[in-house]
Amino acid sequence: MASAPLKVIKAGWLIDGIQDEALKDALVVINGKKIEAVAKTGEYKIPENAEVIDASNCTVMPGLFDCHLHLSTINACSFSNYRIGIFEVTPQLQQFYTLYHAHRCFEMGFTTLRDMGRESPYGHLTAEICAVRDSIDLGLVPGPRVIACGRVVTTGSHHDMNIPRAAPRVPGATVTGPWAVRERVREYIRLGADVIKACVSGGSHAHDDPDSRNITMEELEAIVDEAHAFKKPVAAHCWTPQAHRMCLEADVDTIEHMVFVDDETIEMIKAAGKPVTPTLIHRSDHAIEVRRQIGTAPSILKKLKQVQPYCYEAFKKMHKAGVHIFMGTDTTMDPHMGENAMELELYVEHGMTPMEAIHTSTIRAAEAVGLSKTLGSLEVGKLADVVAVEGDVLADITNLQHKEKIRLVTKEGGIFVDTLSSEHKYVIHPDPGQIKFIDNM
Repeated sequence: MASAPLKVIKAGWLIDGIQDEALKDALVVINGKKIEAVAKTGEYKIPENAEVIDASNCTVMPGLFDCHLHLSTINACSFSNYRIGIFEVTPQLQQFYTLYHAHRCFEMGFTTLRDMGRESPYGHLTAEICAVRDSIDLGLVPGPRVIACGRVVTTGSHHDMNIPRAAPRVPGATVTGPWAVRERVREYIRLGADVIKACVSGGSHAHDDPDSRNITMEELEAIVDEAHAFKKPVAAHCWTPQAHRMCLEADVDTIEHMVFVDDETIEMIKAAGKPVTPTLIHRSDHAIEVRRQIGTAPSILKKLKQVQPYCYEAFKKMHKAGVHIFMGTDTTMDPHMGENAMELELYVEHGMTPMEAIHTSTIRAAEAVGLSKTLGSLEVGKLADVVAVEGDVLADITNLQHKEKIRLVTKEGGIFVDTLSSEHKYVIHPDPGQIKFIDNM
């Protein structure tokens, strides 16, 4: 069988994920699944049989990562009140929401998603999320690569409070004690989880105190020890310095969220080299308004607004201190799922340069989740996850939020989105406005 011709993408601006400035008039050469060359246009002789893709009016960059989102959450585009919607949706239907959300992100240039799990009144959704990941990996359906999570939910913790207090829990939905959490980690490993998540502090739910401790040190150490025994990383929900210090002592791999911090703990995080994902958009005015429209309790909206300035200040302090920041949104039911790059806009608003912000979603993200040998930058030998975005993204980072400006998306050399050629190609077609409300059916 004859090999496929090389693909050559001509870029107006090229962000390779490594350098601090974009290359102008450059190109990326793809051979099969991998990058064969990155060069200035005049420094590479294009073979006659190559497939040339003209993205000369675009910024060409590595495929993006969102390292903290919840793909299986029901989307606000399909229900009018989440308190009703949550009981209308079965785990099987949530599996399809997972795939739909993955597709929405994929079309917007996010070729790698680290899902942080979800629970429902019917139990945890680890098996369903792993099945979506596997269906994509097998080639049954197109989509981004999904890093699937198993959430160890301790009784009464922030994650337990995702479900209304009066709602029944299936047996084993929550666990207490070091041996119980070890068993839960092993169950998630058996189901195929790539990463284990623990909840160390409270959050912003109605019956949830942000600065409460949600787990004992003995339980957290047991989770980390068991996950590491299976060579799986641990991500930890942390809102407080106490939670941060517990995570450092237990050797958690990544810290999720930036809310309450102090200078001493920031220095400890930096010294330990632990990556932190900010998830600023989840507590932004945009997110608060989305939740208001779907019936979120005023007490929750008030909490989100109260912690907002602390989140932004924590981000500024950690960035200034040189902490390893990697991009995550905590996106859940947002009807704008896919426009996750709103997170990067907030990073720029609060002190990062556009290039620094893009690095959090490319090479810094790949480093944080252990994929930097194959992803995160446009370098020879790496997998060809490439995105072309109309215009100069460094001049206007909001270009990443508009579907019509995402002109090309490749994953491992395959083209999944292409509006540069005469054949417009998308992964999916339904827009949120075309979807019916499940609680009105």
